[in-house]
Amino acid sequence: MRTDTIFYQLFQTFDTLLFELIGEPIENAVGYKFESVEVKEKAFRFDGIFTPPDTLQAKPIYFVEVQFQHKSDFYWDLMAEICLYLRQYKPPNQWKAVAIFAQRTLDYGSLHHYQEFFDSGRIIPIYLDELLVNPESLALGVVQLVIAKPINAINLAKQLAVNANTQAEILKLIETVLVYKFPKLSRQEIEAMFTISDLKQTRVYQDARQEGRQEGRQEGELSLVLRILNRRFGKLSDRHILALQKLEVTQIEELAEQLLDFKSIDDLENWFNSQANLAKEVQE
Repeated sequence: MRTDTIFYQLFQTFDTLLFELIGEPIENAVGYKFESVEVKEKAFRFDGIFTPPDTLQAKPIYFVEVQFQHKSDFYWDLMAEICLYLRQYKPPNQWKAVAIFAQRTLDYGSLHHYQEFFDSGRIIPIYLDELLVNPESLALGVVQLVIAKPINAINLAKQLAVNANTQAEILKLIETVLVYKFPKLSRQEIEAMFTISDLKQTRVYQDARQEGRQEGRQEGELSLVLRILNRRFGKLSDRHILALQKLEVTQIEELAEQLLDFKSIDDLENWFNSQANLAKEVQE
């Protein structure tokens, strides 16, 4: 998983996330600007830097590095990056460094050459697998999704999607995390893992729903169902489209509630047959 890219998006989206991770009041995030900065000599690039406004020189700069793989020279590189940055930019602020590890076993431990920085809390290691998550924090919830086991990821993503409601940027970020976590699945297959109630909370559904309102209730409901079926099973045959166009509004709504449980196009055929049988029973 490209965790550097994911965390860049996380820090861009949630301006309080860093301070939640290190246990500081989220009010301290006010005024900080997040960016990715390259230091020239060896083309080192920080995963992120949080810089306070020029008017708040008493606040520290935060250097952020994210590590999800074993790297024995991690702290050597981190200190080199910091020293090169300080030499190049000569900021008036003090600094702190936050090293974010997926788990404690990836941290090779502090270097005795820089022990004072660890003892003073200037270098702050964070282990995501040991993080106590505030259930009210959507930002930390998405971080948990990044490290969640695949078997747990979908249920967690569903809950986060509901909590995010219609915040399009966050919903897109959740989807991106799942795409990285399940590299062999397409975005359409990932979307298909969600139930219809989950889908109704997402931006894709809401956008399609809004388009549907503009087209009229029946046409809109039908358009939505066609979009979802085409995503799941490929382009529908003319016969299927014609059969869908003959449905009443209530039937289309019923189909919309069931179609994400379908495993193949055969399930759609079976649904059509059940509707035909029901019509015969009513006539009799």
